[in-house]
Amino acid sequence: MTATGRKTASRRARSGKKVLFIQKPTCTTCRKAREFMERRGFQLYFRDLAKDRLSSAELEKLIGRRDSMDFLNPRNETFRKKKMKDNPPSRKAAIQMMAKEPNLIRRPVIVAGGRVVVGFDENGIARL
Repeated sequence: MTATGRKTASRRARSGKKVLFIQKPTCTTCRKAREFMERRGFQLYFRDLAKDRLSSAELEKLIGRRDSMDFLNPRNETFRKKKMKDNPPSRKAAIQMMAKEPNLIRRPVIVAGGRVVVGFDENGIARL
């Protein structure tokens, strides 16, 4: 089978895969990721962070073993004001802040088959 054939087969295998897409609808990165995934046949189920915030327990589960800094949005004003890049908060503090202020969460958060992709990461999405 050619490389092109494998790519087509891979796309067919992903077609219709159900994905939880946690977003803020006005976020341009979310819109780009959404279009990218819809063109590849993913079946998206949306959760609006502004209307349905993630709890501390949900964030803890999503973050899992990852560094909580991966989930913080470096473009957020609070992130910049508190200089979190140079002075990162503890995991517990980061989770509490994200639960209280959903704009601190890097978007979108994409969940499928036990995997979590944060932000518009084409390679991460391809592995779903």
